[in-house]
Amino acid sequence: MTNRPVRVRLAPSPTGTPHIGTMRQAIFDWLLARKTGGKFVLRIEDTDRNRFVPTALEEIEASLRWLGLNWDEGPEVGGPHEPYFQSERLPLYKEAARKLIADGHAYECYCTPERLDQMRARQRELKEPPHYDGRCRTEEGRAAAKAEAGDRRPVVRFFMPDEGETVVSDFVRGEITFENARLDDAVLLKSDGFPTYHLAMPVDDHEMEISHVIRNEEWLPSAPLHRRIFDALGYELPVFVHTASILGPDRSKLSKRHGAQSVLEYRDAGYLPEAVFNFLGLLGWSLDDKTEIISREEFIQHFTLDRIQKSPGIFNIEKLNWMNAEYMRLMPVERLAALLIEWLERPESEGGLPSNAARPLDFDYTARIVPLVRERVKLLPEARDMMAFFYLPDGVEPDPAQLLGKTFRDNRSRAQLLLSEALVAADQVEGWSHEALEAAFRDLATRMDAKPGDLFMLMRVALTARTVAPPLFETMEIIGKERSVERLRVAVNLL
Repeated sequence: MTNRPVRVRLAPSPTGTPHIGTMRQAIFDWLLARKTGGKFVLRIEDTDRNRFVPTALEEIEASLRWLGLNWDEGPEVGGPHEPYFQSERLPLYKEAARKLIADGHAYECYCTPERLDQMRARQRELKEPPHYDGRCRTEEGRAAAKAEAGDRRPVVRFFMPDEGETVVSDFVRGEITFENARLDDAVLLKSDGFPTYHLAMPVDDHEMEISHVIRNEEWLPSAPLHRRIFDALGYELPVFVHTASILGPDRSKLSKRHGAQSVLEYRDAGYLPEAVFNFLGLLGWSLDDKTEIISREEFIQHFTLDRIQKSPGIFNIEKLNWMNAEYMRLMPVERLAALLIEWLERPESEGGLPSNAARPLDFDYTARIVPLVRERVKLLPEARDMMAFFYLPDGVEPDPAQLLGKTFRDNRSRAQLLLSEALVAADQVEGWSHEALEAAFRDLATRMDAKPGDLFMLMRVALTARTVAPPLFETMEIIGKERSVERLRVAVNLL
C-alpha cells in the first residue's frame, strides 16, 4: 500500500462510446476516492489521433454523469494538474523520452514500417512470438536503419534488459514475476511526436500524483514494462490494482450477444442509474455472499480494495433486469412518476403515449397510477403499454376475440349479458372507491352465477383493451366513474 493521499484516475481514450468495463473501473475509482476522502481524476488519453472520435468525449462525460460519478479534477472542472488532455501535454512526454535516452533506458529506432512488416512475417514463419528484433539497440544498427529511413523521423523505444526478472506487486494478485527476456522493447514515443500509452501513463500518473491505478487484468502483461519505466524515470510507483475481466454467463468473452452495451445504451433502454451502478459495482467486488441490493451510500461505507475478487465478474442481463425492477419498486413514488412522465411524453414514434393522449401529463394523476404498475414492469419503457389506457381521452378499442377469450368464445351471448349487468352495476355504485367497486362486482358475480375471475377478465379487457393490466378495481377508481361506464358501454355494443 501507500501512505500517499488517495488519488485515482479514469483515463479513457475518446475512440468510441465507453464500454461497461470502463464504467466498472470508474465506479471502483470513485468509490475508493469517496471512501477515503481522496480525489477522482478524469484524464483523457487522446493521443491516438487515427482512432479519435469527436463525439466520444461527450459520451464519456454523459456516462459518468448518468451514473453519478462526479470527478474532482478534469475536463470542465479543472484542477491543479491541468491540462487533462494528453494531446495538450506533449512537451512533458518528449522531455521524459529525452531523459530516458540520455540515461540509457531508451533509444531512437529508425526501422521503417516495411522492414518491421518483413520482420513480423519472418517471426510468423518461425512461429516466434511477435517482438522487436533489437536492430536499433546498437549504434551500428541504428546508423544503418537511419540511412535506409531517409528523412523519416524515428520512434523512441524502451531498452528492456535481456536478462533477469521484473517483479510487479499487484494488490489483488500479490507479487508477479516476469522474465525480462520475454518482454519487448516497446515504442514510447511515435514518429509524429505523440506518446504511446506506455510513456504517457507513467508521466501523467507521476505528474498528477496518482496513488492507485485500477485497471483491467488485460494490462498485466504490460505491468513489468510500466514498472521499469517508473523506475527509470525515478518515479514512485502507484499501487497497481488489476481487476478481473467481465465475462458472459457462458464464461466467454463479453459481447453483444450477452447484452453487453455501453452505459448510455442501457440508459436509453430504460434502466435506472442506481440499478446499473449497483450491478456493475458487484461485477468483481462483493460485500458478502448474499447481499445484492446495495445503495450508493452503503457502497461507499463498505468499499475496500481487499474485497475485489480475482475471479471474473459474470455479466447476467437477467440479473440486471431483476435488479432494475427492484429499484423501481424501492423508488419513491414521486421520483418514479417523474421518470415515467419523461418517457410517456415522448413522441409515439419514440416509445411515448399515442398521439391522442393529452400532454403535458398530470403529475398527481400519474403518481396515483405508479403504485399499480411498479410491480409489473422491469424497465421504464414497459410501463407505456401498462399505463397508456389511463390517458386515452376517447377510450380504448378492445379486440372482440380478446374480449371473449377462451371462456366465452362459444358463448357470446353470455359475455354480452354479463357485461350489460356490469354496466348497470357500475352506474349504480355509490362512493367510487376500489373497495366499493370490488364489493359490488363480487356480489354481481354471485347473483349471475358467474366465476368472479371470468367476470373480472371481461371487465378488464373492456376497460383497458388488455388481458394483463393493473388491479381492476384500483384501475376503475383512477379512471373514474364516467369513463369506466362509457368503456363498459362500448364493449357491450361491440359484442
